[in-house]
Amino acid sequence: MRRPEPLGRVLLAAAVAAAVLAAGCSRLTFVRKDYSRGKEVRVAPGYEFKSTPEQRRRNEAAVHLTRADRALAQGDAAAAAGHARDALRVDPASVDALTVLGLLEARAGRTAEAGDYYRRAAEAAPDNAIALNNYGAWLCASGRAAEAMPYFDRVIADPRQGNIANALANAGACAQAAGQPERVERDLRAALELDPVNVVALSALAEYQYRNGRYLEARAFSERRLAAAPASAGALLLASQIEDRLGDRNAADRYRQRMGTEFPGTLSEQAGESSRP
Repeated sequence: MRRPEPLGRVLLAAAVAAAVLAAGCSRLTFVRKDYSRGKEVRVAPGYEFKSTPEQRRRNEAAVHLTRADRALAQGDAAAAAGHARDALRVDPASVDALTVLGLLEARAGRTAEAGDYYRRAAEAAPDNAIALNNYGAWLCASGRAAEAMPYFDRVIADPRQGNIANALANAGACAQAAGQPERVERDLRAALELDPVNVVALSALAEYQYRNGRYLEARAFSERRLAAAPASAGALLLASQIEDRLGDRNAADRYRQRMGTEFPGTLSEQAGESSRP
């Protein structure tokens, strides 16, 4: 079984959506801030620095978050959660601490608890693109697509925001379920104009083209997605289904062999699902 990548090394890939096409839900983007780089401060002798109580709280919280990030990089989720909670006790409105805790809860399969942290982060920082994207992605993956779209739109509408490509990709991936099918291709292609290797947009466009019978276009987006980032079981399954539709049995079998090698048990799980009444 493949060991999960530490969250401390992941910036754009902590998703809670289903991993396979049969689930009918594209992977959405979750993000967090990395505190492990460039945060050490050296103070020269002879200088006195004064700060407000609020600044001191934020600085103390940042120290705890740095420790949380290091624990994440080492794969120690329990220690990371402890440090993030320490940061939250110092600064109850710390968006970064709330985001780390949300990601950890999602990884542990506690999706309701993860959603609560994402919601609190979005409420604490209503103009923060990371917090808005995360909560919107959680809402969409939790079957609340119509509620999710305004969170993505708030990021898209603000030119000062970063992560606009991620918001467009999330919006496009969520639009069909939200009852806005006209936005699917529009938003996904807009995301790729900003970020040509956006995994969410590439995955969702491959699936969208496949479901609409445009198999050559689906193949093109599927190949781009597999070249952009490490494969997932869902990406390989979709690639094999596309090749089946195009009549290339050898290519389809190669993708299925990769699934068996890289994600043991996935093919048998799919066979079990398809045999159920």
